[in-house]
Amino acid sequence: MDRFQYQTYVIRRKVLKLVGGAFHVYDPQGQVIFFSELKAFKLKEDIRLYSGEDKREELLTIKARKIIDIASTYDVVDATNGQKVGALKRRGLKSVLRDEWAILDATDREIGKIQEESMFVALLRRFLSNLIPQHFKAEMNGTQVASYDQNFNPFVLKLTVDLSRDKAKKFDRRLALAAGILLCAIEGRQG
Repeated sequence: MDRFQYQTYVIRRKVLKLVGGAFHVYDPQGQVIFFSELKAFKLKEDIRLYSGEDKREELLTIKARKIIDIASTYDVVDATNGQKVGALKRRGLKSVLRDEWAILDATDREIGKIQEESMFVALLRRFLSNLIPQHFKAEMNGTQVASYDQNFNPFVLKLTVDLSRDKAKKFDRRLALAAGILLCAIEGRQG
């Protein structure tokens, strides 16, 4: 069974993790199908996606290219074959007002973007922190291919990834999930 086949996923931050960050990824039936962990005490962010919490099978590696950079690029590599799937680049200055990421293919060519949906809500959120959930949309060639919607819960971060608009599967599901995990790990800690 291909775990990257679904149209929707839910990413939920693991509660009571003392250092680093950990996330469970659920399929549409509510079953945990992935476990993701942000390695603690690393100078460059290093996030891994596993087939389960036992961490027996590593599926994706998401690594920052640089140490502390507001416009950092994160390479997404398929850990099963070592091939780069693509990259996600945080748009530093543009993200001051409204969070924005560039979607890059395996050769670092920009193929799309992920952006907070509303400038007004993004600005309001800057002042009210985690009281206002974030909503992002992913576009490729001007067409929306995904949405990332944070559920309102000030205690547990939960993000729904909806790829149902991407009928042609232009947005590689591995890259789409890596984006969701980054949104939880990077943007989610701002709240």
